[in-house]
Amino acid sequence: MLLALTLALAATAPPQPLCTFPDGTVIRLELAITEEEREMGLMFRDSLAEDAGMLFIFDSVARWPFWMKNTFIPLDLVWLDEAGVITDVRANVQPCRRDPCPSYTPQAPGRAVLELKAGVATAHGLAPGQKLTFANVKGYPLPRRSAP
Repeated sequence: MLLALTLALAATAPPQPLCTFPDGTVIRLELAITEEEREMGLMFRDSLAEDAGMLFIFDSVARWPFWMKNTFIPLDLVWLDEAGVITDVRANVQPCRRDPCPSYTPQAPGRAVLELKAGVATAHGLAPGQKLTFANVKGYPLPRRSAP
């Protein structure tokens, strides 16, 4: 009975959101879509696996600044446009231990930010202009608009 219930729940669970880097590396994603999820982000976490990350998706295109208040681990910040193309990368951003915490603003506007364990972006050569591929992320990237 318990096995049948476990299998039934697994069958109805949504598929894991994933990101694939240009080199073929696959990252398991947590999504931060609501205002509350984006505010909490990866705060108060002691660790983050090499193959894990958090994708922040915003409702509009802007130069979304990030900070490291109450973040205990160094992170790489990867800003993305609406199509999943990298617009900026900040590697090895350190936790903020005292106020005021610095804010990190990208060079160009974007629609999403991918947070990774520090060193992952450099290890996989992530750079502006590269396209990341996403699976099982509802509403991102946005479909290409056809020309009028």
